[in-house]
Formats: sequence, structure tokens, C-alpha cells
Amino acid sequence: MHTLSVILIALVAIEHLYILWIEMFAWTTKGKATFKGLPEGFFEQSKALAANQGLYNGFLAAGLIWSLLISDAQWSKNVAIFFLACVVVAGVYGSLTASKSIFVKQGLPALIALIVVLLV
Repeated sequence: MHTLSVILIALVAIEHLYILWIEMFAWTTKGKATFKGLPEGFFEQSKALAANQGLYNGFLAAGLIWSLLISDAQWSKNVAIFFLACVVVAGVYGSLTASKSIFVKQGLPALIALIVVLLV
């Protein structure tokens, strides 16, 4: 079960590194392909805003990666719980304010990982 929690935490971290990349470095290219419902001119106008969001996703990824590098099992678990809970809250908020699919794509994987971590 511990191995499963490590894998799930790593997957959530990788997802948020990918989101960081899209929002900070590929907003006007991959961002357009990912967020097809937004108007064409939006991407150039919102580059700074998207980069800021990407930075926050990077902080979430960094915290999750940090949790995997902590040698003390209880401290590692506590840090993982905190950052996974942050991702779940962000997913819920995003689903309520932007798109329901945000919870499915971001919140649900973090929620599954959180449940597994809590059961370990």
C-alpha cells in the first residue's frame, strides 16, 4: 500500500509539473489546444495570469515531491496530506468557478491519492 501511495503522489506531482509547463511556457500554443473554448485573443492577453497560475501549480508539485524525499515516515505523510488536500481544494474550487472537468482531471486523482495515503 505504501508503494501505491508513493506512485499516486508522484503522478499528481507530475500532472502539476505538466500544468506548470503549459501555463508558464506553452500558454499561447499548448494552452490554446487544451482550452479550446476560450477566445483566440485571450491567450496572448492572459500570459502573465496563466504564468502566475502555473507557478502555483509548481508549488503544489514541489510540495508533493518534497513529501516523497522526507525520510521520516510520519513527517512525509503529513506533508503529503497537506499538499494533496491543497490540490483537492483547488480542484473543487476550479470545478465550481471554471469547469466541472477540473475536478475530474486534478481533484479526483489527488483525492484518490489522499485516501490511499490516509489508509497507509
